[in-house]
Amino acid sequence: MYICQRLIFLFFAITTLQVYAQQGNATAKADSILIKPAALPVKVKPAPKREFRSAWIATVENIDWPSHPGLPVDQQKKELTDLLDFLQEAGMNAVMLQIRPAADAFYAKSREPWSKWLTGKQGQAPSPAYDPLQFAITEAHKRGMELHAWFNPYRATNDSKFAAISPQHMTRIKPEWFFVYGGKKQFDPGIPEVRAYIVKVFLDVVDNYDIDGVHMDDYFYPYRIEGQHINDAATFKAYGGHFDNINDWRRHNVDTLIQMLNDSIHKHNPRIKFGISPFGVWLNKFQSPEGSDTHGLPSYLELYADSRKWIKEGWVDYINPQIYFPIGDRSVPFEKLLDWWSNNTYNRHLYIGMAAYRLGEHRTGKFKNDPSAIPEEIKYQRNNPRVQGSVYFSAKSLENNPLGITDSLKENYYKYLALPPEMLWLDSIPPNPPVNFTATVTLKNTVELHWGTPLPAKDNEPIYGYVIYRFDGNEQVNIEDPKNILDIEYNSNTTYTDDTAEKGKTYLYIVTAIDRLKNESEPSPTIAATIK
Repeated sequence: MYICQRLIFLFFAITTLQVYAQQGNATAKADSILIKPAALPVKVKPAPKREFRSAWIATVENIDWPSHPGLPVDQQKKELTDLLDFLQEAGMNAVMLQIRPAADAFYAKSREPWSKWLTGKQGQAPSPAYDPLQFAITEAHKRGMELHAWFNPYRATNDSKFAAISPQHMTRIKPEWFFVYGGKKQFDPGIPEVRAYIVKVFLDVVDNYDIDGVHMDDYFYPYRIEGQHINDAATFKAYGGHFDNINDWRRHNVDTLIQMLNDSIHKHNPRIKFGISPFGVWLNKFQSPEGSDTHGLPSYLELYADSRKWIKEGWVDYINPQIYFPIGDRSVPFEKLLDWWSNNTYNRHLYIGMAAYRLGEHRTGKFKNDPSAIPEEIKYQRNNPRVQGSVYFSAKSLENNPLGITDSLKENYYKYLALPPEMLWLDSIPPNPPVNFTATVTLKNTVELHWGTPLPAKDNEPIYGYVIYRFDGNEQVNIEDPKNILDIEYNSNTTYTDDTAEKGKTYLYIVTAIDRLKNESEPSPTIAATIK
Protein backbone atom coordinates (compact mmCIF):
# COMPACT_ATOMS: atom_id res chain seq x y z
CA MET A 1 0.00 0.00 0.00
CA TYR A 2 3.03 2.30 -0.10
CA ILE A 3 1.56 5.45 -1.64
CA CYS A 4 4.48 6.39 -3.90
CA GLN A 5 4.55 2.88 -5.30
CA ARG A 6 0.79 3.08 -5.81
CA LEU A 7 1.20 6.13 -8.04
CA ILE A 8 3.99 4.41 -9.97
CA PHE A 9 1.79 1.34 -10.51
CA LEU A 10 -1.12 3.45 -11.72
CA PHE A 11 1.17 5.32 -14.10
CA PHE A 12 2.64 2.04 -15.31
CA ALA A 13 -0.82 0.58 -15.86
CA ILE A 14 -1.89 3.55 -17.94
CA THR A 15 1.29 3.91 -20.01
CA THR A 16 1.40 0.22 -20.94
CA LEU A 17 -2.23 -0.14 -22.01
CA GLN A 18 -1.58 -0.20 -25.74
CA VAL A 19 1.26 -2.70 -25.29
CA TYR A 20 -1.11 -5.11 -23.55
CA ALA A 21 -3.84 -4.43 -26.10
CA GLN A 22 -1.51 -5.27 -28.95
CA GLN A 23 -0.45 -8.46 -27.19
CA GLY A 24 -4.10 -9.46 -26.77
CA ASN A 25 -5.35 -8.40 -30.20
CA ALA A 26 -2.91 -7.31 -32.87
CA THR A 27 -5.69 -5.75 -34.95
CA ALA A 28 -7.15 -3.64 -32.15
CA LYS A 29 -7.50 0.04 -32.98
CA ALA A 30 -6.13 2.66 -30.59
CA ASP A 31 -9.55 4.21 -30.00
CA SER A 32 -11.05 0.86 -29.02
CA ILE A 33 -9.84 1.26 -25.43
CA LEU A 34 -11.93 4.39 -24.84
CA ILE A 35 -14.74 3.50 -22.48
CA LYS A 36 -17.69 5.81 -21.99
CA PRO A 37 -18.83 6.44 -18.43
CA ALA A 38 -21.68 4.22 -17.35
CA ALA A 39 -24.91 5.90 -16.35
CA LEU A 40 -25.26 5.90 -12.59
CA PRO A 41 -28.39 4.47 -10.99
CA VAL A 42 -30.91 7.22 -10.34
CA LYS A 43 -32.43 5.56 -7.30
CA VAL A 44 -29.96 5.19 -4.45
CA LYS A 45 -30.58 2.56 -1.82
CA PRO A 46 -30.68 3.75 1.80
CA ALA A 47 -27.79 3.06 4.14
CA PRO A 48 -27.67 -0.67 4.89
CA LYS A 49 -27.80 -2.13 8.38
CA ARG A 50 -24.86 -4.38 7.51
CA GLU A 51 -21.84 -3.04 5.67
CA PHE A 52 -18.09 -3.47 6.07
CA ARG A 53 -16.50 -0.03 6.48
CA SER A 54 -12.78 0.10 7.02
CA ALA A 55 -9.52 1.93 6.38
CA TRP A 56 -5.95 0.75 6.06
CA ILE A 57 -3.56 2.01 8.75
CA ALA A 58 -0.18 1.71 7.04
CA THR A 59 2.95 1.57 9.19
CA VAL A 60 5.52 1.07 6.40
CA GLU A 61 7.48 4.30 6.00
CA ASN A 62 5.21 5.73 8.75
CA ILE A 63 2.49 6.50 6.20
CA ASP A 64 -0.34 6.52 8.77
CA TRP A 65 1.08 5.57 12.16
CA PRO A 66 3.21 6.34 14.08
CA SER A 67 4.00 9.73 12.58
CA HIS A 68 7.74 9.26 13.14
CA PRO A 69 9.97 6.28 13.94
CA GLY A 70 11.09 6.29 17.56
CA LEU A 71 8.19 8.43 18.76
CA PRO A 72 7.84 8.18 22.59
CA VAL A 73 5.45 5.43 23.63
CA ASP A 74 2.89 7.75 25.20
CA GLN A 75 2.75 9.75 21.97
CA GLN A 76 2.47 6.57 19.90
CA LYS A 77 -0.54 5.53 21.97
CA LYS A 78 -2.16 8.94 21.75
CA GLU A 79 -1.68 9.12 17.99
CA LEU A 80 -3.28 5.72 17.57
CA THR A 81 -6.26 6.40 19.85
CA ASP A 82 -6.78 9.77 18.14
CA LEU A 83 -6.76 8.01 14.78
CA LEU A 84 -9.21 5.36 15.99
CA ASP A 85 -11.47 8.09 17.42
CA PHE A 86 -11.42 9.82 14.07
CA LEU A 87 -12.22 6.64 12.14
CA GLN A 88 -15.05 5.81 14.54
CA GLU A 89 -16.51 9.29 14.03
CA ALA A 90 -16.17 8.81 10.27
CA GLY A 91 -18.40 5.73 10.53
CA MET A 92 -15.84 2.93 10.23
CA ASN A 93 -16.57 -0.41 11.90
CA ALA A 94 -13.18 -2.01 11.17
CA VAL A 95 -9.51 -1.16 10.66
CA MET A 96 -6.74 -2.95 8.76
CA LEU A 97 -3.60 -2.40 10.87
CA GLN A 98 -0.27 -3.19 9.21
CA ILE A 99 1.67 -5.20 11.78
CA ARG A 100 4.37 -6.84 9.60
CA PRO A 101 5.50 -4.41 6.91
CA ALA A 102 8.90 -6.00 6.11
CA ALA A 103 9.58 -9.27 7.99
CA ASP A 104 9.48 -7.20 11.18
CA ALA A 105 6.91 -6.68 13.91
CA PHE A 106 4.54 -4.19 15.49
CA TYR A 107 3.69 -6.82 18.12
CA ALA A 108 5.56 -8.35 21.06
CA LYS A 109 4.83 -12.06 20.58
CA SER A 110 6.85 -12.34 17.39
CA ARG A 111 9.71 -14.43 16.10
CA GLU A 112 10.85 -11.43 14.06
CA PRO A 113 12.55 -8.21 15.22
CA TRP A 114 10.73 -5.05 16.21
CA SER A 115 10.11 -2.73 13.27
CA LYS A 116 12.34 0.28 12.71
CA TRP A 117 9.22 2.26 11.81
CA LEU A 118 8.05 1.77 15.40
CA THR A 119 11.17 2.38 17.48
CA GLY A 120 13.65 3.95 15.06
CA LYS A 121 15.97 0.94 15.01
CA GLN A 122 15.10 -2.54 13.83
CA GLY A 123 15.18 -5.02 16.71
CA GLN A 124 14.90 -2.36 19.41
CA ALA A 125 11.89 -2.84 21.70
CA PRO A 126 9.60 0.00 22.75
CA SER A 127 10.54 1.62 26.04
CA PRO A 128 8.67 1.56 28.31
CA ALA A 129 7.59 -1.86 27.12
CA TYR A 130 4.15 -2.30 25.58
CA ASP A 131 2.53 -4.39 22.88
CA PRO A 132 1.23 -2.12 20.09
CA LEU A 133 -1.00 -4.80 18.57
CA GLN A 134 -2.63 -5.72 21.87
CA PHE A 135 -3.15 -2.04 22.62
CA ALA A 136 -4.70 -1.48 19.18
CA ILE A 137 -7.05 -4.46 19.52
CA THR A 138 -8.32 -3.30 22.91
CA GLU A 139 -8.85 0.27 21.71
CA ALA A 140 -10.52 -0.75 18.45
CA HIS A 141 -12.96 -3.09 20.21
CA LYS A 142 -13.82 -0.35 22.73
CA ARG A 143 -14.97 1.72 19.75
CA GLY A 144 -17.04 -1.03 18.17
CA MET A 145 -14.49 -1.71 15.42
CA GLU A 146 -13.02 -5.00 14.23
CA LEU A 147 -9.25 -5.19 13.90
CA HIS A 148 -7.77 -7.11 10.99
CA ALA A 149 -4.04 -7.78 11.30
CA TRP A 150 -2.43 -6.78 8.00
CA PHE A 151 0.66 -8.72 6.94
CA ASN A 152 2.99 -8.27 4.02
CA PRO A 153 4.07 -11.87 3.44
CA TYR A 154 7.10 -11.55 1.16
CA ARG A 155 8.67 -8.10 1.52
CA ALA A 156 11.82 -8.27 3.66
CA THR A 157 13.19 -4.75 3.18
CA ASN A 158 11.73 -1.58 1.72
CA ASP A 159 15.10 -0.06 0.83
CA SER A 160 18.70 -1.06 0.13
CA LYS A 161 20.12 -0.05 3.53
CA PHE A 162 21.09 -3.62 4.30
CA ALA A 163 23.78 -2.64 6.83
CA ALA A 164 21.06 -1.39 9.20
CA ILE A 165 19.26 -4.75 9.27
CA SER A 166 19.03 -6.40 12.70
CA PRO A 167 21.08 -9.57 13.36
CA GLN A 168 17.74 -11.21 14.28
CA HIS A 169 16.21 -10.48 10.86
CA MET A 170 15.65 -13.50 8.61
CA THR A 171 17.75 -11.98 5.82
CA ARG A 172 20.71 -12.40 8.21
CA ILE A 173 19.72 -15.83 9.51
CA LYS A 174 18.65 -17.43 6.19
CA PRO A 175 20.16 -15.31 3.39
CA GLU A 176 19.53 -18.13 0.90
CA TRP A 177 15.77 -17.57 1.26
CA PHE A 178 15.85 -14.19 -0.46
CA PHE A 179 16.44 -12.48 -3.78
CA VAL A 180 17.08 -8.79 -4.46
CA TYR A 181 14.78 -6.98 -6.86
CA GLY A 182 14.74 -3.23 -7.37
CA GLY A 183 17.29 -2.83 -4.61
CA LYS A 184 15.03 -4.55 -2.03
CA LYS A 185 15.18 -8.00 -0.48
CA GLN A 186 12.23 -10.32 -0.84
CA PHE A 187 11.44 -13.83 0.31
CA ASP A 188 11.62 -16.31 -2.56
CA PRO A 189 8.05 -17.73 -2.75
CA GLY A 190 9.26 -20.86 -4.55
CA ILE A 191 11.13 -22.26 -1.53
CA PRO A 192 8.90 -24.60 0.52
CA GLU A 193 10.68 -23.68 3.77
CA VAL A 194 9.84 -20.02 3.11
CA ARG A 195 6.14 -20.78 2.82
CA ALA A 196 6.20 -22.89 5.98
CA TYR A 197 7.99 -20.10 7.86
CA ILE A 198 5.50 -17.44 6.73
CA VAL A 199 2.59 -19.59 7.92
CA LYS A 200 4.24 -19.84 11.36
CA VAL A 201 4.61 -16.05 11.48
CA PHE A 202 0.89 -15.62 10.80
CA LEU A 203 -0.07 -18.25 13.36
CA ASP A 204 1.96 -16.48 16.06
CA VAL A 205 -0.63 -13.72 15.82
CA VAL A 206 -3.67 -15.98 15.32
CA ASP A 207 -2.77 -17.96 18.44
CA ASN A 208 -1.82 -15.07 20.70
CA TYR A 209 -4.06 -12.13 19.86
CA ASP A 210 -7.80 -11.48 19.84
CA ILE A 211 -7.83 -10.25 16.25
CA ASP A 212 -10.94 -10.35 14.07
CA GLY A 213 -9.22 -11.01 10.76
CA VAL A 214 -5.98 -11.77 8.93
CA HIS A 215 -5.39 -9.49 5.97
CA MET A 216 -2.89 -9.41 3.10
CA ASP A 217 -2.33 -6.77 0.45
CA ASP A 218 -1.23 -7.00 -3.19
CA TYR A 219 2.50 -7.66 -2.82
CA PHE A 220 3.30 -11.19 -3.95
CA TYR A 221 6.00 -11.45 -6.61
CA PRO A 222 7.29 -7.88 -7.12
CA TYR A 223 5.78 -5.36 -9.47
CA ARG A 224 7.78 -5.30 -12.71
CA ILE A 225 10.66 -2.83 -13.04
CA GLU A 226 12.13 -2.21 -16.48
CA GLY A 227 15.53 -3.86 -16.83
CA GLN A 228 15.15 -6.04 -13.71
CA HIS A 229 14.57 -9.77 -13.56
CA ILE A 230 13.57 -12.09 -10.72
CA ASN A 231 16.54 -14.19 -9.70
CA ASP A 232 14.74 -17.45 -9.01
CA ALA A 233 16.08 -19.69 -11.78
CA ALA A 234 17.94 -21.88 -9.27
CA THR A 235 14.80 -22.21 -7.16
CA PHE A 236 12.80 -23.20 -10.23
CA LYS A 237 15.40 -25.84 -11.08
CA ALA A 238 15.28 -27.22 -7.54
CA TYR A 239 11.54 -27.10 -6.93
CA GLY A 240 9.88 -26.66 -10.33
CA GLY A 241 8.84 -30.31 -10.49
CA HIS A 242 6.57 -31.03 -13.44
CA PHE A 243 6.22 -27.35 -14.44
CA ASP A 244 7.79 -26.47 -17.78
CA ASN A 245 6.69 -22.81 -17.53
CA ILE A 246 8.26 -20.71 -14.78
CA ASN A 247 5.30 -18.30 -14.77
CA ASP A 248 2.79 -21.08 -14.04
CA TRP A 249 5.14 -22.33 -11.32
CA ARG A 250 5.29 -18.87 -9.73
CA ARG A 251 1.50 -18.66 -9.64
CA HIS A 252 1.42 -22.14 -8.11
CA ASN A 253 3.81 -20.97 -5.37
CA VAL A 254 1.53 -18.09 -4.43
CA ASP A 255 -1.57 -20.30 -4.62
CA THR A 256 0.07 -22.82 -2.31
CA LEU A 257 0.77 -20.21 0.35
CA ILE A 258 -2.80 -18.85 0.19
CA GLN A 259 -4.27 -22.33 0.61
CA MET A 260 -1.87 -23.15 3.45
CA LEU A 261 -2.76 -19.94 5.26
CA ASN A 262 -6.49 -20.47 4.87
CA ASP A 263 -6.31 -24.03 6.19
CA SER A 264 -4.00 -23.13 9.07
CA ILE A 265 -5.79 -19.96 10.20
CA HIS A 266 -9.20 -21.62 10.32
CA LYS A 267 -7.84 -24.76 11.96
CA HIS A 268 -6.32 -22.66 14.75
CA ASN A 269 -9.29 -20.30 15.06
CA PRO A 270 -12.42 -20.99 12.99
CA ARG A 271 -13.86 -17.55 13.84
CA ILE A 272 -11.04 -15.48 12.31
CA LYS A 273 -11.74 -13.99 8.89
CA PHE A 274 -9.08 -14.32 6.18
CA GLY A 275 -8.99 -11.85 3.32
CA ILE A 276 -6.73 -10.47 0.62
CA SER A 277 -6.62 -7.14 -1.18
CA PRO A 278 -5.23 -7.82 -4.66
CA PHE A 279 -4.51 -5.31 -7.39
CA GLY A 280 -7.88 -4.59 -9.02
CA VAL A 281 -7.41 -6.21 -12.44
CA TRP A 282 -7.09 -9.99 -12.58
CA LEU A 283 -6.94 -10.29 -16.37
CA ASN A 284 -8.35 -8.08 -19.09
CA LYS A 285 -10.95 -9.45 -21.47
CA PHE A 286 -8.59 -9.14 -24.43
CA GLN A 287 -6.22 -11.46 -22.55
CA SER A 288 -8.87 -13.94 -21.42
CA PRO A 289 -12.59 -14.27 -22.17
CA GLU A 290 -13.09 -14.57 -18.40
CA GLY A 291 -11.34 -11.25 -17.73
CA SER A 292 -12.81 -7.81 -17.07
CA ASP A 293 -13.70 -5.29 -19.77
CA THR A 294 -10.68 -3.17 -18.86
CA HIS A 295 -7.20 -2.30 -20.11
CA GLY A 296 -5.10 -2.32 -16.97
CA LEU A 297 -2.10 -4.00 -15.43
CA PRO A 298 -3.09 -7.67 -14.98
CA SER A 299 -2.03 -9.07 -11.60
CA TYR A 300 -2.30 -12.62 -12.95
CA LEU A 301 0.55 -11.92 -15.36
CA GLU A 302 2.51 -9.22 -13.53
CA LEU A 303 2.41 -10.41 -9.92
CA TYR A 304 1.63 -14.10 -10.52
CA ALA A 305 -1.44 -13.55 -8.35
CA ASP A 306 -4.40 -15.69 -9.44
CA SER A 307 -6.81 -13.77 -7.19
CA ARG A 308 -9.93 -15.05 -8.94
CA LYS A 309 -8.86 -18.62 -8.19
CA TRP A 310 -8.45 -17.89 -4.48
CA ILE A 311 -12.03 -16.81 -4.07
CA LYS A 312 -13.36 -19.47 -6.46
CA GLU A 313 -11.65 -22.20 -4.42
CA GLY A 314 -12.95 -20.76 -1.15
CA TRP A 315 -9.44 -20.05 0.13
CA VAL A 316 -10.44 -16.58 1.36
CA ASP A 317 -13.43 -15.30 3.28
CA TYR A 318 -13.35 -11.95 1.53
CA ILE A 319 -11.67 -10.40 -1.48
CA ASN A 320 -10.87 -6.69 -1.34
CA PRO A 321 -9.73 -5.63 -4.84
CA GLN A 322 -8.08 -2.23 -5.11
CA ILE A 323 -10.31 -0.45 -7.61
CA TYR A 324 -8.40 2.80 -7.43
CA PHE A 325 -10.02 4.33 -10.50
CA PRO A 326 -12.93 6.72 -11.07
CA ILE A 327 -16.24 5.90 -12.66
CA GLY A 328 -15.90 6.26 -16.41
CA ASP A 329 -12.11 5.90 -16.42
CA ARG A 330 -10.91 5.37 -19.99
CA SER A 331 -8.75 2.36 -19.16
CA VAL A 332 -10.09 0.81 -15.97
CA PRO A 333 -13.64 2.06 -15.31
CA PHE A 334 -14.55 1.61 -11.66
CA GLU A 335 -18.04 0.41 -12.53
CA LYS A 336 -16.92 -2.26 -15.02
CA LEU A 337 -14.29 -3.65 -12.70
CA LEU A 338 -16.70 -3.70 -9.75
CA ASP A 339 -19.32 -5.47 -11.87
CA TRP A 340 -16.73 -8.06 -12.90
CA TRP A 341 -15.71 -8.78 -9.33
CA SER A 342 -19.35 -8.96 -8.23
CA ASN A 343 -19.86 -11.69 -10.82
CA ASN A 344 -16.85 -13.59 -9.47
CA THR A 345 -17.46 -13.62 -5.71
CA TYR A 346 -18.45 -17.31 -5.50
CA ASN A 347 -20.55 -16.60 -2.38
CA ARG A 348 -17.73 -14.94 -0.49
CA HIS A 349 -17.63 -11.31 0.60
CA LEU A 350 -16.55 -8.51 -1.73
CA TYR A 351 -15.18 -5.31 -0.21
CA ILE A 352 -14.02 -2.59 -2.58
CA GLY A 353 -10.63 -0.93 -2.10
CA MET A 354 -11.28 2.82 -2.45
CA ALA A 355 -8.68 5.43 -3.44
CA ALA A 356 -9.11 8.21 -0.89
CA TYR A 357 -5.42 9.05 -1.41
CA ARG A 358 -6.05 9.96 -5.04
CA LEU A 359 -8.57 12.70 -4.28
CA GLY A 360 -7.16 16.09 -5.20
CA GLU A 361 -4.22 14.48 -6.98
CA HIS A 362 -2.11 16.66 -9.23
CA ARG A 363 -3.46 15.65 -12.59
CA THR A 364 -6.68 15.78 -14.54
CA GLY A 365 -9.72 13.62 -13.94
CA LYS A 366 -12.60 13.16 -11.54
CA PHE A 367 -10.34 12.40 -8.57
CA LYS A 368 -8.62 15.79 -8.98
CA ASN A 369 -11.51 18.17 -8.48
CA ASP A 370 -14.84 16.33 -8.23
CA PRO A 371 -16.14 15.99 -4.64
CA SER A 372 -18.75 13.49 -5.87
CA ALA A 373 -16.17 11.02 -7.25
CA ILE A 374 -16.12 8.62 -4.29
CA PRO A 375 -19.72 9.26 -3.17
CA GLU A 376 -20.80 8.16 -6.67
CA GLU A 377 -18.76 5.00 -6.22
CA ILE A 378 -20.43 4.29 -2.86
CA LYS A 379 -23.85 4.72 -4.48
CA TYR A 380 -22.86 2.42 -7.32
CA GLN A 381 -21.67 -0.37 -5.06
CA ARG A 382 -24.68 -0.11 -2.74
CA ASN A 383 -26.91 -0.83 -5.73
CA ASN A 384 -25.11 -4.16 -6.20
CA PRO A 385 -26.24 -6.77 -3.66
CA ARG A 386 -23.03 -8.75 -4.11
CA VAL A 387 -20.89 -5.93 -2.69
CA GLN A 388 -20.67 -5.85 1.11
CA GLY A 389 -18.53 -2.79 1.81
CA SER A 390 -15.47 -0.61 1.31
CA VAL A 391 -11.91 -0.22 2.58
CA TYR A 392 -10.15 3.14 2.14
CA PHE A 393 -6.49 3.77 1.49
CA SER A 394 -5.56 5.22 3.76
CA ALA A 395 -6.46 6.43 7.26
CA LYS A 396 -4.39 9.62 6.98
CA SER A 397 -5.91 10.37 3.60
CA LEU A 398 -9.36 10.30 5.19
CA GLU A 399 -8.09 12.40 8.08
CA ASN A 400 -6.92 15.03 5.59
CA ASN A 401 -10.53 15.14 4.27
CA PRO A 402 -9.63 15.74 0.59
CA LEU A 403 -12.51 17.30 -1.36
CA GLY A 404 -14.62 16.93 1.79
CA ILE A 405 -14.88 13.14 1.46
CA THR A 406 -14.79 12.47 5.21
CA ASP A 407 -17.47 15.09 5.86
CA SER A 408 -19.59 13.34 3.25
CA LEU A 409 -19.12 9.98 4.94
CA LYS A 410 -19.97 11.33 8.40
CA GLU A 411 -22.98 13.39 7.38
CA ASN A 412 -24.47 11.14 4.76
CA TYR A 413 -23.24 7.71 3.73
CA TYR A 414 -21.99 6.52 7.15
CA LYS A 415 -24.30 8.64 9.26
CA TYR A 416 -25.79 5.57 10.95
CA LEU A 417 -23.99 2.69 12.63
CA ALA A 418 -23.69 -0.60 10.75
CA LEU A 419 -22.88 -4.16 11.71
CA PRO A 420 -20.30 -6.04 9.62
CA PRO A 421 -21.98 -8.59 7.32
CA GLU A 422 -22.31 -12.17 8.55
CA MET A 423 -20.07 -14.95 7.22
CA LEU A 424 -22.49 -17.86 7.32
CA TRP A 425 -19.95 -20.39 6.00
CA LEU A 426 -17.90 -19.77 9.17
CA ASP A 427 -20.80 -19.52 11.62
CA SER A 428 -24.54 -19.53 10.91
CA ILE A 429 -25.88 -20.04 14.42
CA PRO A 430 -27.14 -16.87 16.11
CA PRO A 431 -27.17 -16.29 19.87
CA ASN A 432 -30.33 -16.45 21.91
CA PRO A 433 -31.98 -13.12 22.80
CA PRO A 434 -31.24 -11.28 26.05
CA VAL A 435 -33.59 -12.00 28.96
CA ASN A 436 -35.26 -9.94 31.71
CA PHE A 437 -34.97 -6.66 29.79
CA THR A 438 -35.98 -3.52 31.74
CA ALA A 439 -35.83 0.25 31.25
CA THR A 440 -35.78 2.75 34.13
CA VAL A 441 -35.95 6.54 33.89
CA THR A 442 -33.55 8.14 36.40
CA LEU A 443 -33.81 11.44 38.26
CA LYS A 444 -31.30 12.82 35.76
CA ASN A 445 -33.69 12.01 32.90
CA THR A 446 -31.47 9.30 31.54
CA VAL A 447 -32.78 5.84 30.71
CA GLU A 448 -31.03 2.90 32.36
CA LEU A 449 -31.36 -0.33 30.38
CA HIS A 450 -30.71 -3.68 32.06
CA TRP A 451 -30.93 -7.24 30.77
CA GLY A 452 -29.73 -10.72 31.53
CA THR A 453 -27.19 -12.77 29.62
CA PRO A 454 -28.92 -14.97 27.03
CA LEU A 455 -29.20 -18.71 27.41
CA PRO A 456 -26.38 -20.58 25.62
CA ALA A 457 -26.73 -20.83 21.85
CA LYS A 458 -26.88 -24.17 20.05
CA ASP A 459 -23.14 -24.01 19.39
CA ASN A 460 -22.41 -22.81 22.96
CA GLU A 461 -20.53 -19.83 21.59
CA PRO A 462 -20.24 -17.04 24.16
CA ILE A 463 -21.90 -13.68 23.68
CA TYR A 464 -19.58 -11.12 22.10
CA GLY A 465 -21.71 -8.00 22.45
CA TYR A 466 -25.09 -6.32 22.13
CA VAL A 467 -26.97 -3.99 19.80
CA ILE A 468 -29.22 -1.37 21.43
CA TYR A 469 -32.14 0.05 19.43
CA ARG A 470 -34.33 3.06 20.19
CA PHE A 471 -37.56 4.20 18.51
CA ASP A 472 -39.83 7.18 19.04
CA GLY A 473 -42.97 6.15 20.89
CA ASN A 474 -45.25 6.45 17.86
CA GLU A 475 -42.74 4.97 15.41
CA GLN A 476 -43.02 1.57 13.81
CA VAL A 477 -40.52 -0.85 15.33
CA ASN A 478 -38.07 -1.95 12.62
CA ILE A 479 -34.67 -3.25 13.65
CA GLU A 480 -33.57 -3.54 10.00
CA ASP A 481 -33.38 0.26 9.69
CA PRO A 482 -29.92 1.37 10.91
CA LYS A 483 -31.17 4.80 11.96
CA ASN A 484 -32.72 3.05 14.96
CA ILE A 485 -29.38 1.65 16.21
CA LEU A 486 -28.44 3.57 19.33
CA ASP A 487 -25.18 1.73 19.95
CA ILE A 488 -23.20 -1.43 19.17
CA GLU A 489 -21.24 -2.78 22.13
CA TYR A 490 -18.38 -5.28 21.80
CA ASN A 491 -18.34 -6.42 25.43
CA SER A 492 -20.32 -8.57 27.86
CA ASN A 493 -21.83 -5.67 29.82
CA THR A 494 -25.56 -6.09 30.42
CA THR A 495 -26.38 -2.45 31.12
CA TYR A 496 -26.58 0.65 28.96
CA THR A 497 -27.34 4.29 29.78
CA ASP A 498 -29.17 6.40 27.21
CA ASP A 499 -28.19 9.97 28.06
CA THR A 500 -29.53 11.46 24.81
CA ALA A 501 -33.22 10.99 25.61
CA GLU A 502 -35.26 14.22 25.41
CA LYS A 503 -37.76 15.48 27.97
CA GLY A 504 -41.41 14.95 27.18
CA LYS A 505 -40.79 12.03 24.84
CA THR A 506 -41.67 8.38 24.99
CA TYR A 507 -39.18 5.89 23.58
CA LEU A 508 -39.28 2.21 22.77
CA TYR A 509 -36.16 0.12 23.38
CA ILE A 510 -34.97 -3.26 22.11
CA VAL A 511 -31.70 -5.10 22.68
CA THR A 512 -30.21 -8.01 20.73
CA ALA A 513 -27.16 -10.17 21.30
CA ILE A 514 -24.35 -10.77 18.79
CA ASP A 515 -21.63 -13.40 18.62
CA ARG A 516 -18.05 -13.06 17.42
CA LEU A 517 -18.97 -13.15 13.73
CA LYS A 518 -21.83 -10.69 14.32
CA ASN A 519 -24.71 -13.12 13.96
CA GLU A 520 -27.61 -11.38 15.70
CA SER A 521 -30.24 -12.85 17.99
CA GLU A 522 -33.96 -12.34 17.84
CA PRO A 523 -34.94 -9.08 19.55
CA SER A 524 -35.81 -8.79 23.20
CA PRO A 525 -39.32 -7.69 24.15
CA THR A 526 -39.97 -4.01 23.41
CA ILE A 527 -39.84 -1.80 26.51
CA ALA A 528 -41.27 1.75 26.70
CA ALA A 529 -39.86 4.63 28.74
CA THR A 530 -41.28 8.17 29.08
CA ILE A 531 -39.08 11.13 29.98
CA LYS A 532 -41.25 13.53 32.06
